[in-house]
Amino acid sequence: MKKTINFIIRHFVLLFLSVIWLIPILWLFVTSFSAYKGINTAHFFPEKWTLDNYAQLFFRSDSIVQYNRWFMNTLIIAIFSCLISTILVLMVAYTMSKLRFSGRKGLMSFSIILNMFPGVLSMIAIYFILKTFGLTNSHLGMIIVYSAGAGLGYLICKGFMDTISVSLSEAARLEGASEARIFWTIIIPLSKPIIVYTVINAFLAPWGDFVFAKLMLNSGIATDWTVAIGLFNMLGKSMINKYFSVFCAGGVIIAIPISILFVIMQKFYVEGITGGSVKG
Repeated sequence: MKKTINFIIRHFVLLFLSVIWLIPILWLFVTSFSAYKGINTAHFFPEKWTLDNYAQLFFRSDSIVQYNRWFMNTLIIAIFSCLISTILVLMVAYTMSKLRFSGRKGLMSFSIILNMFPGVLSMIAIYFILKTFGLTNSHLGMIIVYSAGAGLGYLICKGFMDTISVSLSEAARLEGASEARIFWTIIIPLSKPIIVYTVINAFLAPWGDFVFAKLMLNSGIATDWTVAIGLFNMLGKSMINKYFSVFCAGGVIIAIPISILFVIMQKFYVEGITGGSVKG
């Protein structure tokens, strides 16, 4: 009887938390089909349903809504940042996991300390450095910044690589293999789960970022914006009652690619994060 009561309580709490989490998402989704363009707080579900908000995003661009361009800008930044960041994280993780050199522990401790500082503290300094090189209001500058510090996020990846037997690397070295060959032909094929985990995390950062993108892309040229900046612009006082349902539609669309990616890669993602937590 006691086990049954505990079972019911646990699942009731989980159900309650799920409802709290899902209601805002459901409201955003149904509002994206609302024929009323402003915020309708009187009804949870739209009184009139339409696909016009999605049509406006993709087929009727104007001075406010240029979603196709924003989407492509965001996608390009996210893809290049993801590729560079993933390679850097894997290389740093391999170096810290499989190689032994003077100052290794000191570097690891220093990287952990750096990770404790909020990234927002360095944004102003980064902005002025990029401005010196003419890289503000530039997608290249954003890719550089998103990728440059990626190597500091190597700890989980290192934990996974620690579980790969050292004897494999030692046997390869005895056969005359270089560290680069060991990395690409032995470690990488055995690290598919953590690679998936790293790729998803590296893609998510630029895909959903608003704060740094808003700081960097401040020229006011709408065609240079990312989706996050473009959607935020729709929430201005003069536009929110004309574009709110379009904003909701944009929010739904931006969530679809990463949701599909996560569902497809979920098995590897879970294996990567659990494997990476075995050893530190």
